[in-house]
Amino acid sequence: MATLDSLLSQIDSGSMLLPEFQRGYVWNRDQVRGLLRSLYLGYPVGGLLVWETETTADDVRGTSEAAGNRTLLLDGQQRLTTLYGVIRGHAPKFFEGDKNAFLGLRFSVEEESFEFYSPAKMKGDPTWIDVTKLFQEAGLTPFIDEFSDPKYKEKFPEYLKRLSELSSISKREFHLEKIVGKDKTTDVVVDIFNRVNSGGTKLSKGDLALAKVSAKAPDLRSQMRKELSVWESNGFDFNLDWFLRNINAVATGKALFVHLDDVPISDFKKSLESTTKYINFLLNLISSRLGLDHARVLMGRFALPVLSLYLNENGGKFPSKAEQDKALFWYIHVGLWGRFAGSTESMLALDYEILKKSGLDGLIKEIERVRGGNLNISPSDFKVNTMGSRFYPLLYLLTRVGSAQDLLTGITLRKQLLGSLSSLQVHHIFPKKVLRDAGVRRREINAVANFCFLTQESNLIISKREPKDYFKQVIKEAGEEALASQWIPLDKKLWEIENYAEFLEARRELLAEASNTFLDSLLNGQADELSLPRLSAPEDEDSKERKADIDKLILELAEYGVVPPLTDVEIFHPETLELLTIAEAYWPDGLQPGMGEPILLELDKRDVDEEKMEDLEMKVFYSISRLKRFVAAQAKISSGESSA
Repeated sequence: MATLDSLLSQIDSGSMLLPEFQRGYVWNRDQVRGLLRSLYLGYPVGGLLVWETETTADDVRGTSEAAGNRTLLLDGQQRLTTLYGVIRGHAPKFFEGDKNAFLGLRFSVEEESFEFYSPAKMKGDPTWIDVTKLFQEAGLTPFIDEFSDPKYKEKFPEYLKRLSELSSISKREFHLEKIVGKDKTTDVVVDIFNRVNSGGTKLSKGDLALAKVSAKAPDLRSQMRKELSVWESNGFDFNLDWFLRNINAVATGKALFVHLDDVPISDFKKSLESTTKYINFLLNLISSRLGLDHARVLMGRFALPVLSLYLNENGGKFPSKAEQDKALFWYIHVGLWGRFAGSTESMLALDYEILKKSGLDGLIKEIERVRGGNLNISPSDFKVNTMGSRFYPLLYLLTRVGSAQDLLTGITLRKQLLGSLSSLQVHHIFPKKVLRDAGVRRREINAVANFCFLTQESNLIISKREPKDYFKQVIKEAGEEALASQWIPLDKKLWEIENYAEFLEARRELLAEASNTFLDSLLNGQADELSLPRLSAPEDEDSKERKADIDKLILELAEYGVVPPLTDVEIFHPETLELLTIAEAYWPDGLQPGMGEPILLELDKRDVDEEKMEDLEMKVFYSISRLKRFVAAQAKISSGESSA
C-alpha cells in the first residue's frame, strides 16, 4: 500500500514516472470531477500496477538524475495524472494532453459537489473552494477566515468537516501491484499488463520500450516528438511506436524491442540521429520517384524500418540506381499486399534476416513466394473501394509517374501545378449524384476504378455532369489522348450510366496493364529517373461538405476527451474479410482508449448490415446529432451526476 502523498512525492523526485504511452492523457473534465467525487465519498477507485526497472550511471550520464531504480506506472496513469494535476496545480513530467482538464476545479462546501470554475456562478462566493489551493495551503486556516461572516455561523462546523474530509484524500492508500525482477523483460511486462487490463486498451511493446528509454533520458521522447511534428508539417503522420521500430532496426538490427535494453543511451541517441536522416532520405525518394507525397497515399509504412536497416548497412545510400529501383519495387509490393498488416514484429524479424543474407533480391523473392510465385497485378486487384484501400495509392502513383493529363487542360499531372485553382483533386468519373440517383450503392460509387485525378479548375468545370456529356468536351479541348492517359476506355457505350459496371471492368484492365508495365521497369532498372514536385494533397470535391461536418464533430467531441477517429475507413468482417461498410468515422477502441465498445458513424444507413454489426459488438450511429447526445450522456455518467 502507498498513500497518495507518497506517490506524488515519488513523481516529484523522478523515482516514479508517468510516461503516458501512446494515448497520452485522454480524460475529460467530467471524468476528473467523477474521480474526485468518488475519493471524497470514500468509494473504491482501483489499485495501481507498476514496473520497477533499474538504470545505470551510464544510462543517466549528463543529467541530474542518479542511477538506481525507476518505477514506471503501467495501470492507473489517467487517475494518478489527474490527482497530481489537481493537487500540485500543474502537469507531471511526460505529460501529453490537455492540462486544462484538471485545472480550475472547485468544491462546493454547501452542495458537496465538484465543478470547474465559472465566474458567473462562483466569483465572490467563498463556499466554492479552489481544490488545488486547499491542498497547497498549510491547514484550513485561510478557509476559516473566509467563513468568518456571521451568515455562515450555523454551517461553519459542517463546512470545516467537509473541507477536512476533502483534504484527507491525500492520505488515501492505494494498493500497489509491483512487477520486479531481472527476468521481467519488456515482452513479459507487456503480457502481464494486457492480462490484468484485458478490458482496456492494450499496451504495446513499443509503448513500454519507449517508456523505459525515457526513464533513462527524458529528453529523448520530446526529441522524437519534434521529428514527428516535422514530418507531419510535410504531410506525413507517424507515431512514436513506428519511429521507435525504425530506431531499433538501426540500433540493434533486430525487430524485438527487448534488444533495446542492452543499448546504452549514448548509442540510442546516435541511432536516433541516423534514423531521422534515413527516413528523410526515404520519404524524399518515395515522393520524388513515385509521387507518393502525403500520408493518405504513403503505402507500406513498415517497409521503412527494413529500408532504414539497409541504408545503415550501406553507408546511408543505395550503391546504384538499379538497387534503388529494386527497393522501390519491393516497397510498392509490400504496400499492395499488406505484408506487415498481421504480425508486424514477426514479419520485420524475418525480413531483417533475409536482407542480411540475401539483400534486396532475397526480399523480392520472399514477396514472390508468399504471392504464389506471381507478382503481376490483375484487373480484379483493382476491385476495391474508397481512398482507404491499398490500390488507391497505386492509382495516384500511376498518375504521377506516367503521362496522365488533366482532362480539360491537357497539362501533364507530373508537372508542378500553379495557381489557386490548380491543386490536384480526386474526381469521380461517374459523379456520385448521378450514380446515387441510379440506385448504385456507395461502395460501388467509391470504386477506385471510378477515381481519377484532375486540377481543381477542371473538376469545378466538369462538376456533376455525366461522362457521355463532358467526355465530348475533353475530346474537343484536349483530345482522346487525354482520356487514354487516364486509363479511361474509349468505347462510348461504356460512358452510359447503365453500363457503369462494364466501365469499371474495362478500366481495371487498363490500370492493371499500366501497373505491371511500371513495376517491370523498376525491377529491370529501366524506370525514368524522375524528380517529381510535391503537389497539394488530393481532395474529393463532392465530399468536402461532409468532411467539414465530420471535422467539426471531432473538434466538439474533443471537449469531452474523445480521441480522434479513423475517417473514411472501410470496415471488414474479421473472419470473412467481407466489406461491411465505409464509415465516416470509426473509434475501434471506444471513444476513449479502452473505454467502451467500438463506435462507428455511418451516415448512409442503407449501406450497413445492422445484424452483422451487432454480432461484432459495434455500436453504430446514423446521425451526428445522436452521437453527440450519446457522448454528452456518457459525460454525465462519468461525473457521477447520472447513473448508467
